[in-house]
Amino acid sequence: MAGDADDGGPPEQKLNVVGMIGLIVFYLIIFVSGILSHKVLKRKSRKEAQKGQVSSNTEDMMLAGRDINYFVGVFTMTATWVGGGYINGTTESVIKNGLVWTQAPIGYSISLFLGGILFAEKMRTKSYVTMLDPLQIKYGKPLGALFYIPAFSGEILWSASILAALGTSLRVICGINDTASIIVSAAIAMTYTLFGGLYSVAFTDIIQLICIFVGLIFSIPFMTTSPHVTVPLQASNVTMFMDIDQPHSKFFGKLERNDVGVWIDYAIMLIFGGIPWQAYFQRVLSARTVSVAKTLSFCAAFGCFCAAIPSIVIGLITMNTDWPATEYGQKLVKDDYKLAVPLTLLYLTPPAVAFIGLGAVSAAVMSSTDSSILGVSTMFTRNVFVNVFYQKLVIE
Repeated sequence: MAGDADDGGPPEQKLNVVGMIGLIVFYLIIFVSGILSHKVLKRKSRKEAQKGQVSSNTEDMMLAGRDINYFVGVFTMTATWVGGGYINGTTESVIKNGLVWTQAPIGYSISLFLGGILFAEKMRTKSYVTMLDPLQIKYGKPLGALFYIPAFSGEILWSASILAALGTSLRVICGINDTASIIVSAAIAMTYTLFGGLYSVAFTDIIQLICIFVGLIFSIPFMTTSPHVTVPLQASNVTMFMDIDQPHSKFFGKLERNDVGVWIDYAIMLIFGGIPWQAYFQRVLSARTVSVAKTLSFCAAFGCFCAAIPSIVIGLITMNTDWPATEYGQKLVKDDYKLAVPLTLLYLTPPAVAFIGLGAVSAAVMSSTDSSILGVSTMFTRNVFVNVFYQKLVIE
């Protein structure tokens, strides 16, 4: 059975009815908000000022009438990057390899900053619809459409990672089956995205980002006041996860001279690999002005970095927890590191706080999933279906 000393992993959780009801209410709020926001935001959009830039109803759905302002833009850009994999993965990386190897927060922040400097102004000025448009103009529509394949593959793998993070969190805290929770979450995000396009995605991102920050920050004080956590938190030589002591801080980690090349390689991959995503360019191209497009990139870079701080703190708390003394009943093994966030919520906080924290993880997943769905569907519709197979079709 899961949770036995031989097998490792969290003990099996019975279905938590109260937690499941709370989760259903949360999903209903997101779903209804996503459906209704399309009508509200579209009615308020300044169509007259944007007529020359939006050529059809379809593009209007893809780019929200190119009327995204500073406030909405920063929220939707930040929420897109802060997914369930980002939250759980940051904590896992801190525990497994130390802070020095937790490169995603700083790497993605730099990529957003560089995107604002190098691409935002050029892309927004030329009023492209997707990031593949300039490639199709340069290399022709059929050849340019081939760039959809790596873009699609990346979005699929990204969505899989963030949905898996949600599945494990729901299983640990609420006892809900992984597969069922992933299917339902993806279906809800897909439905309101289908009906509202970027209007719905942007509006729900505001709600979801607030839930992320409030949920995680609210839960941390309860974790630190748990009798099983050493306070003040110690950043040096936490030996709970090691067979022998190491002459360096487990929290900060260690960068050997032989590993510098690997560290640089990871950094380059995160920084430059974080730019060519339709989810990013969709926000840039939907901005009301060039100034908005650049500013939301810079602000989102800061927001993305700040969103990682609670996850880093939770990683430090996990290291300073006497897990055998908790209801978990055993030390954490490497396979448990990916479950650090849901485990700390479940065993170090009251049930109500754990559900609030779970709402933060769920919100993070939804905010990234809907962006991924909208991004791949936008590129396929415009750059593959219309530009290649139906070049003469007029979108109305």
